Amino acid sequence: MKKEIIEWIKTIVLSLVIALIITTFIKPTIVKNYSMVPTLDENNFLIVNRLLYKQGTPKRGDIIVFRSPLKTAAGKDKLLIKRIIALPGEEIVIRDGNVFIDGEYLEEPYLVEDSYTEGTVDLVIPEGKIFAMGDNRENSLDSRDDILGLVDMEDVIGKAFLRLYPLNRMGFLTTYVPAKSNAITALN
Repeated sequence: MKKEIIEWIKTIVLSLVIALIITTFIKPTIVKNYSMVPTLDENNFLIVNRLLYKQGTPKRGDIIVFRSPLKTAAGKDKLLIKRIIALPGEEIVIRDGNVFIDGEYLEEPYLVEDSYTEGTVDLVIPEGKIFAMGDNRENSLDSRDDILGLVDMEDVIGKAFLRLYPLNRMGFLTTYVPAKSNAITALN
């Protein structure tokens, strides 16, 4: 009987240690809005890599989860999911619906066809910050808006890398690294 109790305690402790390790490295999250359509839909269940940016640097095209200055109804930091568009040291210009990075047009095939990027932006991204936008540009509160602004890397929880639900769209989320292109005349 005593041996059986010890085995149960070992199993419980081992389970707790495994759970702690897993939650240190990954974070499950559910998409709560439509700002990343068509890439992500509301109620998609994602797994986020929490350690990636502690050792490495973000890449343009990464889909990230971060703490925003917005609050939930319970008063907690609201988590948002967006795509990294511009990195520290880069100049981003948004003009006439087009996005330019360091003077070159940014191709974004993940957007809905005929999508229009509203707003006018012209700034150099400071160290420790990134510029992030939703793929559903018409319905996304993102770095174009003063309420949200640039994302501080300290607020980035991690990179979304795996979709578990819905089952018919289960799979890894690949980072699309958009090419800078001269297809549209570069900025003067």
